[in-house]
Amino acid sequence: MEAQKPITPQKTVAQKQESNVRGIKNAFLVIVACLVVAECVFHFWFGHGSHFDEAGNSTDLWGTVYHGGFIVPVLQALFLTVIALSFERWFALSSAKGKGSTAKFVAEIKKSLSANDIAKAQDLCKKQQGTVAAIVSAVLIKYKEMDANTALSKEQKLTTLQKELEEATALEMPALQQNLPILATMTTLGTLVGLLGTVIGMIKSFQALAASGAPDSTELSKGISEALINTAFGIATGAFAVISYNFYTNKIDNLTYAIDEIGFSIVQTFSATH
Repeated sequence: MEAQKPITPQKTVAQKQESNVRGIKNAFLVIVACLVVAECVFHFWFGHGSHFDEAGNSTDLWGTVYHGGFIVPVLQALFLTVIALSFERWFALSSAKGKGSTAKFVAEIKKSLSANDIAKAQDLCKKQQGTVAAIVSAVLIKYKEMDANTALSKEQKLTTLQKELEEATALEMPALQQNLPILATMTTLGTLVGLLGTVIGMIKSFQALAASGAPDSTELSKGISEALINTAFGIATGAFAVISYNFYTNKIDNLTYAIDEIGFSIVQTFSATH
Protein backbone atom coordinates (compact mmCIF):
# COMPACT_ATOMS: atom_id res chain seq x y z
CA MET A 1 0.00 0.00 0.00
CA GLU A 2 1.18 3.50 -0.79
CA ALA A 3 1.89 5.79 2.10
CA GLN A 4 -0.89 8.29 2.63
CA LYS A 5 0.16 11.87 1.99
CA PRO A 6 -0.27 14.23 4.92
CA ILE A 7 -3.22 16.53 4.65
CA THR A 8 -2.17 20.15 4.56
CA PRO A 9 -4.58 22.84 5.62
CA GLN A 10 -6.11 24.83 2.78
CA LYS A 11 -4.74 28.32 2.49
CA THR A 12 -7.04 31.26 2.47
CA VAL A 13 -7.40 33.53 -0.52
CA ALA A 14 -5.52 36.30 1.29
CA GLN A 15 -2.56 33.97 1.84
CA LYS A 16 -2.50 32.81 -1.80
CA GLN A 17 -2.51 36.24 -3.27
CA GLU A 18 0.27 38.75 -3.18
CA SER A 19 -0.21 42.28 -1.97
CA ASN A 20 -2.27 44.52 -4.26
CA VAL A 21 0.11 47.44 -3.64
CA ARG A 22 2.67 47.88 -6.39
CA GLY A 23 5.89 49.71 -5.66
CA ILE A 24 9.67 49.65 -5.78
CA LYS A 25 10.89 46.89 -3.50
CA ASN A 26 14.62 47.56 -3.80
CA ALA A 27 15.13 51.18 -2.80
CA PHE A 28 18.92 50.70 -2.80
CA LEU A 29 18.90 50.76 -6.59
CA VAL A 30 16.99 54.06 -6.48
CA ILE A 31 19.62 55.56 -4.16
CA VAL A 32 22.46 54.38 -6.42
CA ALA A 33 20.75 55.75 -9.52
CA CYS A 34 20.15 59.11 -7.83
CA LEU A 35 23.80 59.25 -6.74
CA VAL A 36 24.97 58.63 -10.32
CA VAL A 37 22.63 61.32 -11.66
CA ALA A 38 23.75 63.77 -8.97
CA GLU A 39 27.43 63.18 -9.72
CA CYS A 40 26.85 63.69 -13.46
CA VAL A 41 24.90 66.92 -12.89
CA PHE A 42 27.51 68.19 -10.43
CA HIS A 43 30.54 67.62 -12.67
CA PHE A 44 29.11 68.13 -16.16
CA TRP A 45 26.69 70.98 -15.48
CA PHE A 46 27.61 72.79 -12.29
CA GLY A 47 31.31 72.30 -13.01
CA HIS A 48 31.12 73.32 -16.66
CA GLY A 49 33.65 75.96 -17.68
CA SER A 50 30.93 78.35 -18.87
CA HIS A 51 30.03 79.03 -15.23
CA PHE A 52 33.52 80.31 -14.31
CA ASP A 53 35.85 83.06 -15.39
CA GLU A 54 39.51 82.65 -16.29
CA ALA A 55 40.54 82.89 -12.65
CA GLY A 56 38.19 80.07 -11.66
CA ASN A 57 35.66 82.29 -9.91
CA SER A 58 31.98 81.49 -10.41
CA THR A 59 30.01 83.84 -12.65
CA ASP A 60 26.51 82.54 -11.89
CA LEU A 61 24.52 80.46 -9.41
CA TRP A 62 25.54 77.12 -10.92
CA GLY A 63 29.21 77.87 -10.41
CA THR A 64 28.48 78.91 -6.84
CA VAL A 65 26.79 75.57 -6.25
CA TYR A 66 29.86 73.81 -7.65
CA HIS A 67 31.96 75.61 -5.05
CA GLY A 68 29.87 73.84 -2.42
CA GLY A 69 32.34 70.98 -2.62
CA PHE A 70 32.08 67.19 -2.66
CA ILE A 71 29.18 67.18 -0.16
CA VAL A 72 26.87 68.81 -2.74
CA PRO A 73 26.40 65.72 -4.98
CA VAL A 74 25.74 63.63 -1.87
CA LEU A 75 23.03 66.06 -0.76
CA GLN A 76 21.66 66.17 -4.29
CA ALA A 77 21.47 62.37 -4.31
CA LEU A 78 19.56 62.41 -1.02
CA PHE A 79 17.18 65.07 -2.33
CA LEU A 80 16.59 63.16 -5.59
CA THR A 81 15.98 59.98 -3.58
CA VAL A 82 13.32 61.72 -1.51
CA ILE A 83 11.62 62.99 -4.67
CA ALA A 84 11.79 59.59 -6.40
CA LEU A 85 10.43 57.66 -3.41
CA SER A 86 7.73 60.27 -2.87
CA PHE A 87 6.46 59.76 -6.42
CA GLU A 88 6.77 55.99 -5.97
CA ARG A 89 4.63 56.09 -2.82
CA TRP A 90 2.10 58.33 -4.60
CA PHE A 91 1.51 55.77 -7.35
CA ALA A 92 1.64 52.84 -4.89
CA LEU A 93 -0.93 54.31 -2.51
CA SER A 94 -3.10 55.44 -5.42
CA SER A 95 -3.31 51.81 -6.52
CA ALA A 96 -3.98 50.78 -2.93
CA LYS A 97 -6.86 53.24 -2.67
CA GLY A 98 -8.71 51.66 -5.58
CA LYS A 99 -10.84 53.18 -8.31
CA GLY A 100 -13.37 55.14 -6.28
CA SER A 101 -13.78 57.04 -3.05
CA THR A 102 -12.79 54.96 -0.04
CA ALA A 103 -15.38 56.66 2.18
CA LYS A 104 -18.16 55.94 -0.33
CA PHE A 105 -16.98 52.33 -0.68
CA VAL A 106 -17.07 51.86 3.10
CA ALA A 107 -20.61 53.29 3.25
CA GLU A 108 -21.82 51.01 0.43
CA ILE A 109 -20.28 47.93 2.02
CA LYS A 110 -21.90 48.73 5.37
CA LYS A 111 -25.26 49.21 3.62
CA SER A 112 -24.89 45.82 1.89
CA LEU A 113 -23.99 44.15 5.17
CA SER A 114 -27.01 45.69 6.87
CA ALA A 115 -29.18 44.13 4.15
CA ASN A 116 -27.22 40.86 4.50
CA ASP A 117 -26.41 41.06 0.77
CA ILE A 118 -22.95 39.48 0.68
CA ALA A 119 -23.04 39.01 -3.11
CA LYS A 120 -23.51 42.73 -3.65
CA ALA A 121 -20.67 43.47 -1.24
CA GLN A 122 -18.41 41.16 -3.25
CA ASP A 123 -19.38 42.95 -6.46
CA LEU A 124 -18.50 46.26 -4.86
CA CYS A 125 -15.08 44.87 -3.97
CA LYS A 126 -14.48 43.77 -7.56
CA LYS A 127 -15.38 47.22 -8.85
CA GLN A 128 -13.38 49.12 -6.24
CA GLN A 129 -10.20 47.02 -6.29
CA GLY A 130 -7.24 48.21 -4.23
CA THR A 131 -6.06 47.22 -0.77
CA VAL A 132 -9.25 47.87 1.22
CA ALA A 133 -11.37 45.98 -1.30
CA ALA A 134 -8.95 43.04 -1.35
CA ILE A 135 -9.05 42.71 2.44
CA VAL A 136 -12.85 43.03 2.57
CA SER A 137 -13.22 40.46 -0.22
CA ALA A 138 -11.04 37.95 1.64
CA VAL A 139 -13.07 38.42 4.83
CA LEU A 140 -16.37 38.11 2.96
CA ILE A 141 -15.24 34.80 1.44
CA LYS A 142 -14.51 33.55 4.95
CA TYR A 143 -17.89 34.98 6.03
CA LYS A 144 -19.68 32.73 3.51
CA GLU A 145 -17.62 29.73 4.65
CA MET A 146 -18.54 30.32 8.27
CA ASP A 147 -22.18 30.86 7.27
CA ALA A 148 -22.27 27.39 5.76
CA ASN A 149 -20.25 25.78 8.55
CA THR A 150 -22.31 23.84 11.10
CA ALA A 151 -19.47 22.28 13.08
CA LEU A 152 -18.09 25.39 14.76
CA SER A 153 -19.76 27.38 17.48
CA LYS A 154 -20.71 31.02 17.02
CA GLU A 155 -17.76 32.19 19.10
CA GLN A 156 -15.36 30.07 17.04
CA LYS A 157 -16.78 31.47 13.82
CA LEU A 158 -16.36 35.05 15.06
CA THR A 159 -12.79 34.28 16.08
CA THR A 160 -12.11 32.82 12.63
CA LEU A 161 -13.50 35.92 10.93
CA GLN A 162 -11.39 38.18 13.12
CA LYS A 163 -8.30 36.10 12.41
CA GLU A 164 -8.96 36.26 8.66
CA LEU A 165 -9.24 40.04 8.89
CA GLU A 166 -5.94 40.29 10.77
CA GLU A 167 -4.15 37.99 8.31
CA ALA A 168 -5.45 39.85 5.25
CA THR A 169 -4.46 43.18 6.80
CA ALA A 170 -1.02 41.87 7.74
CA LEU A 171 -0.48 40.87 4.12
CA GLU A 172 -1.14 44.39 2.83
CA MET A 173 0.33 46.66 5.52
CA PRO A 174 4.06 46.01 4.83
CA ALA A 175 3.53 46.97 1.17
CA LEU A 176 1.71 50.15 2.20
CA GLN A 177 4.54 51.21 4.52
CA GLN A 178 7.31 50.16 2.14
CA ASN A 179 10.09 52.78 1.66
CA LEU A 180 8.58 55.09 4.29
CA PRO A 181 11.38 54.24 6.76
CA ILE A 182 13.85 55.51 4.15
CA LEU A 183 11.96 58.80 3.89
CA ALA A 184 11.98 59.03 7.68
CA THR A 185 15.74 58.47 7.68
CA MET A 186 16.22 61.20 5.08
CA THR A 187 14.61 63.75 7.38
CA THR A 188 17.57 63.45 9.73
CA LEU A 189 20.28 62.32 7.32
CA GLY A 190 19.77 65.23 4.93
CA THR A 191 20.05 67.75 7.75
CA LEU A 192 23.13 66.09 9.24
CA VAL A 193 24.97 65.83 5.92
CA GLY A 194 24.10 69.47 5.22
CA LEU A 195 25.47 70.40 8.64
CA LEU A 196 28.66 68.46 7.87
CA GLY A 197 29.08 70.42 4.64
CA THR A 198 28.46 73.65 6.54
CA VAL A 199 31.16 72.84 9.07
CA ILE A 200 33.64 71.91 6.34
CA GLY A 201 32.90 75.17 4.52
CA MET A 202 33.38 77.22 7.70
CA ILE A 203 36.67 75.45 8.41
CA LYS A 204 37.92 76.50 4.97
CA SER A 205 36.77 80.06 5.62
CA PHE A 206 38.68 80.26 8.89
CA GLN A 207 41.73 78.73 7.22
CA ALA A 208 41.61 81.56 4.68
CA LEU A 209 41.33 84.12 7.50
CA ALA A 210 44.24 82.53 9.37
CA ALA A 211 46.54 82.66 6.33
CA SER A 212 49.58 84.87 6.66
CA GLY A 213 49.22 88.41 5.39
CA ALA A 214 45.93 89.61 3.90
CA PRO A 215 43.14 87.00 3.82
CA ASP A 216 42.53 85.32 0.48
CA SER A 217 39.12 86.69 -0.48
CA THR A 218 38.62 83.99 -3.13
CA GLU A 219 39.21 81.13 -0.70
CA LEU A 220 37.13 82.91 1.92
CA SER A 221 34.20 83.27 -0.46
CA LYS A 222 34.53 79.65 -1.56
CA GLY A 223 34.39 78.48 2.05
CA ILE A 224 31.33 80.60 2.80
CA SER A 225 29.67 79.42 -0.43
CA GLU A 226 30.32 75.79 0.49
CA ALA A 227 28.83 76.34 3.93
CA LEU A 228 25.68 78.10 2.69
CA ILE A 229 25.06 75.82 -0.31
CA ASN A 230 25.30 72.70 1.83
CA THR A 231 23.05 74.26 4.46
CA ALA A 232 20.43 75.05 1.82
CA PHE A 233 20.48 71.56 0.31
CA GLY A 234 20.38 69.92 3.73
CA ILE A 235 17.39 71.97 4.91
CA ALA A 236 15.54 71.40 1.62
CA THR A 237 16.11 67.63 1.78
CA GLY A 238 15.05 67.34 5.41
CA ALA A 239 11.98 69.56 4.98
CA PHE A 240 10.73 67.77 1.87
CA ALA A 241 11.30 64.38 3.48
CA VAL A 242 9.32 65.36 6.60
CA ILE A 243 6.41 66.67 4.53
CA SER A 244 6.38 63.58 2.32
CA TYR A 245 6.63 61.14 5.23
CA ASN A 246 3.82 62.76 7.22
CA PHE A 247 1.60 63.06 4.13
CA TYR A 248 1.85 59.37 3.22
CA THR A 249 1.63 58.23 6.83
CA ASN A 250 -1.67 60.10 7.08
CA LYS A 251 -2.95 58.43 3.88
CA ILE A 252 -2.03 55.00 5.28
CA ASP A 253 -3.78 55.81 8.55
CA ASN A 254 -6.94 56.67 6.61
CA LEU A 255 -6.80 53.35 4.75
CA THR A 256 -6.19 51.50 8.01
CA TYR A 257 -9.17 53.23 9.62
CA ALA A 258 -11.37 52.20 6.68
CA ILE A 259 -10.20 48.59 7.00
CA ASP A 260 -10.88 48.53 10.73
CA GLU A 261 -14.31 50.09 10.24
CA ILE A 262 -15.43 47.58 7.62
CA GLY A 263 -13.89 44.66 9.49
CA PHE A 264 -15.78 45.61 12.64
CA SER A 265 -19.01 45.90 10.63
CA ILE A 266 -18.55 42.44 9.11
CA VAL A 267 -17.92 40.80 12.47
CA GLN A 268 -20.83 42.62 14.11
CA THR A 269 -23.17 41.74 11.25
CA PHE A 270 -22.29 38.06 11.55
CA SER A 271 -22.75 38.20 15.31
CA ALA A 272 -26.18 39.83 14.95
CA THR A 273 -27.50 37.51 12.25
CA HIS A 274 -26.27 34.14 13.56
